[in-house]
Amino acid sequence: MSVTAAASGFVVLLLTVTVVQCENGWDVSYTSTEICAVRGSTVDITCTYTYPSTFNNHDTTVQETFWFIKESNGIHVDLRTDPEYSGRVENLCGNNKCTLRISNLRESDSAVYKLFTTNQPTGSLTGSAGVTLSVTDLHVQVSASGKSNSYYWAELRCQSSCRLPDHLNYVWYKNQQKMKEGATYTDYFYPANRVSCAVKGLEDFRSPSMLVWNQNGWNVSYTSTEICAFRGSTVDINCTYTYPSWLNNLITRVQKTFWFIKESNGIHVDLKNDSEYSGRVENLCGNNTCTLRISNLRESDSAVYKFMFTTNQHTGSFTGYTGVTLSVTDPQLQVHVKRSTANPSSTWTELTCHSRCQLPDHLSYVWYNNNKPVGQKKYFHLRHFDAEDSYHCAIEGQEHFPSPTVYAPKPPSVSVSPSGEIMEGSSVTLNCSSDANPAAQYTWYKRRGDKQVQRLSEETQFVLSSIRSSDSGEYYCTAENELGRSSANISITVTYAPKPPSVSVSPSGEIMEGSSVTLTCSSDANPAANYTWYKEDEDSPTASGQIFTITNITAEHGGKYQCEAQNTHGRSKATLHLTVGAGKSVIIMNIIRLTLVVVLVPVLVWTLWTRMKKTLSLKSEVNEAVEMIESHNCPDYENVAAAAQTEDTEEQEDLV
Repeated sequence: MSVTAAASGFVVLLLTVTVVQCENGWDVSYTSTEICAVRGSTVDITCTYTYPSTFNNHDTTVQETFWFIKESNGIHVDLRTDPEYSGRVENLCGNNKCTLRISNLRESDSAVYKLFTTNQPTGSLTGSAGVTLSVTDLHVQVSASGKSNSYYWAELRCQSSCRLPDHLNYVWYKNQQKMKEGATYTDYFYPANRVSCAVKGLEDFRSPSMLVWNQNGWNVSYTSTEICAFRGSTVDINCTYTYPSWLNNLITRVQKTFWFIKESNGIHVDLKNDSEYSGRVENLCGNNTCTLRISNLRESDSAVYKFMFTTNQHTGSFTGYTGVTLSVTDPQLQVHVKRSTANPSSTWTELTCHSRCQLPDHLSYVWYNNNKPVGQKKYFHLRHFDAEDSYHCAIEGQEHFPSPTVYAPKPPSVSVSPSGEIMEGSSVTLNCSSDANPAAQYTWYKRRGDKQVQRLSEETQFVLSSIRSSDSGEYYCTAENELGRSSANISITVTYAPKPPSVSVSPSGEIMEGSSVTLTCSSDANPAANYTWYKEDEDSPTASGQIFTITNITAEHGGKYQCEAQNTHGRSKATLHLTVGAGKSVIIMNIIRLTLVVVLVPVLVWTLWTRMKKTLSLKSEVNEAVEMIESHNCPDYENVAAAAQTEDTEEQEDLV
């Protein structure tokens, strides 16, 4: 494994021990088995792998390579699909060599990393040992010190919980100001001076600042200040302590170390001498670290534990100020569910047995699927989760304190409020609830057509503050958590008064007398409308029903007609005008009459004119004859005149 310079962000310690898994030519070897890195840095973990070119007369090919730290239930979790490593890992592979690069390291990244390969036709292969990565923070340690009248001098080192490379360079800060670079820092300090350190290139990840004056080279620091453990279990409480190696020109030696919870009149009671802890405590010390191990914990063990040490150079003894608060209780387990869909070909669901307590890492767990034991790791992986499945966990030996069960959402219960008739304009609330653990997330949809749906809300309730007729239809709610999805639907029907009717007449052309006519009225209404027809200036209904038919129509049927649509919620009206034209027989008679008038009247006028003209001519001749007779004294005048008068009278009668 190659190490990039600290200025580039790579800070690791390599123990060059090669581990080989060798089986018939299948080898995976890791460059280093242990790596120590500083929080915030970037690390490369490298391995090489070999395999035979053929196996059982088949060509061997590598299909997939990835790094993992978690495996259970036959599933190896590709780090690239783990949300905790999202955007922070790269798998750099080529020529039978693979490098896992992790950036922006966190303390939670401390784990054993292994390479997983899938091959054809044999299956999968991984290195047996893997690489142990420890991610650490820094702290300032006093390696030597001395005191004058008004100041204190000390030699400081930047330390970590695991061994970092010796070649690293450090940056030192006093009162937030950069002072120098180097492996150590020696200076004079006054009471208010605070010091911190960082690896060069990772200045954003400084150690906690320390009041050097208060330390005087003597310090006790606890790994955790609060620990939660459960009855009957075993707990480890850890600390580290420091002291100046030289003081007053003498070598400092530790004479006694012990843990205590009780103190009276300046006397600190060593737990090993406390009858309540008899046979249940061990004090495991070495290399300036001490671990207090308490077994078979009782609720009465809940207390603040402190470490004390004495030396030949210190009057009295020294102890850390805060100590460690231990709370002994029931496990109070919970199952955390995490799902990855980052890589469609490598999806999984991870169940983690978690406690609000900070439990020891060495504990064993028991997983149950539908109350049957199925696994014994802190986490449990699933490729598929059936709707009827349920899981819970317990700590081995503490099975009587199981976690709550987790399961996919049950079919939701959906309802509408108010539950009775829904009238247009009213406020309506749709409710959805499902039994699920973890709690379900809800989404409301409305179905539009066979395949189209409209997303409405992502709440357990969906409110239609002023519902409309167009809101009628099928609604459905989905309940979903990390373990599955379920849905249920409900149908909504909105009632409303008739909308303004649409009226029509058939046939649509000119309506002639004697024909048959159909008037139609339709209105959008719920419940369906009843229809009534009225004719203008008539008080009583002309007809009822959506369709009104008039047979053998006459001119008297013409005029305005009004259709009224009515249901229990209201009424609405519309009007049409009906115009009736003459029939064919009437038209023919009118044509004949018109023809007679047009033809006979001129003939009659001509005949009368001709007769009148003839009469006038005759009268003129008679008058002339009478005059002649009178002039000749004709004795027949009276007869002739009478005859003329008689003839004239007959002609006039003929004309009449």
